[in-house]
Amino acid sequence: MKTATVADLRNNFRRISTWIEHGETVQIVKRGKVFAQLIATPPSAMRAVPKVDFMAQLKEIWGDRMFSDAEVEAMREAEREGDPG
Repeated sequence: MKTATVADLRNNFRRISTWIEHGETVQIVKRGKVFAQLIATPPSAMRAVPKVDFMAQLKEIWGDRMFSDAEVEAMREAEREGDPG
């Protein structure tokens, strides 16, 4: 386990982040006392963000509603004229 001061972290972040990327745990020392530890996030935890199903959201809002070409053109024309609808 490696240690670094707050000043080291501020001035040498690239070197310290390389240690962490290579699996080291880094203790951060402030005024001679350890107050934090930096460790790498496991790759599996980084991919834990759920994907949004935009098509499901659209279907929930609009159902099976489809605009005709004429309706789309009328909406575009209204936007060009500044008519909010």
